[in-house]
Amino acid sequence: MAEASLDQTEKSFQKQPSVFVGAKRYLNKKNKLPRYYHNIGLGFKTPKEAIEGTYVDKKCPFTGNVSIRGRILKGVVVSTKMRRTVVIRRDYLRFVKKYRRFEKRHTTLSAHCSPCFRVKEGDVVTVGQCRPLAKTVRFNVLKVEEGSSSEAAKTFRVF
Repeated sequence: MAEASLDQTEKSFQKQPSVFVGAKRYLNKKNKLPRYYHNIGLGFKTPKEAIEGTYVDKKCPFTGNVSIRGRILKGVVVSTKMRRTVVIRRDYLRFVKKYRRFEKRHTTLSAHCSPCFRVKEGDVVTVGQCRPLAKTVRFNVLKVEEGSSSEAAKTFRVF
């Protein structure tokens, strides 16, 4: 069946809205179900897993209905405990005029992480701003760079 080729882990049937699953030519095992994906632009390549994978994620910038606009930021992944969401730490320096010195500061933000990325704590990720996806999530992971071990996630790094 065509349903077997999709990742069905939810209670409701998961399918891409722009692909017709009930076509008779996909009922036999020979023909593979078509997959919707697109190039998000801004110099970011569509991951191979997004093109060849079978996951269904409506909040994915490559296979879902989310456009990237606004800011592009870099940060270190601090937590991956939420489902398809990561917490990113961004470090920066703030100048204190009275003492003529810089102080270290950081901020955290939540970002949606598509199943096409394998992210672990300590990785450096590039995120792009999109429409609000949840109460605190306004960013989407666009690129993952391998980081150092998880103990270095708290160390101060300016990008």
